[in-house]
Amino acid sequence: MRKIIVASNNDYKIKEIKEILSQLPFEVLSLKEANINIEVEETGSTFLDNAYIKANEIYKIADRNMVLADDSGLAVDSLNGAPGVFSARFAGVHGNAKANNEKLLYLLDGAKDKQRKAKFICAMVLIVNEDEIIKVQGEVEGIITAEFRGEEGFGYDPLFFVKEYKKTFAQMGSSEKNAISHRGRALEKLKSELEKLV
Repeated sequence: MRKIIVASNNDYKIKEIKEILSQLPFEVLSLKEANINIEVEETGSTFLDNAYIKANEIYKIADRNMVLADDSGLAVDSLNGAPGVFSARFAGVHGNAKANNEKLLYLLDGAKDKQRKAKFICAMVLIVNEDEIIKVQGEVEGIITAEFRGEEGFGYDPLFFVKEYKKTFAQMGSSEKNAISHRGRALEKLKSELEKLV
């Protein structure tokens, strides 16, 4: 079975990707599962730049396996697109979701709904080989709540409210979230590209 190495060790992200690609005949592995221990510095100015940087670095040592990388984050209209590519380290420490969320709540304190409009963006790059690189992007719109809601998910999920569902991402089960999330939408596009490789 052909392997896809995901350039991440984020357990939540790996779980989502494995669930969505589970019907395809590819073995999806995290960096840890592929015995790759490397930190790639994300120096790009867009999500797509960062996804490519990560995929390309891992591909160099991935023993000719396919490599998938994503970069995703939150863009709030009234904050000029912040936190953007700095979503994971918005409060200064990489991966401190609680601090990131608290900073976001602080910056939007007292803001009306219109100023709370935001979108989650997920850019994905799959390097199939040196000649074939697939790039996709998914987005979902929502608003930032004034308080934490829900226990599921990760990152900014407890603050990201989707009006049509009347829930934050953290109030949704994984299958419900995967059906509409930015990563779910990007992966659906990727899935149709992968089906051509089967």
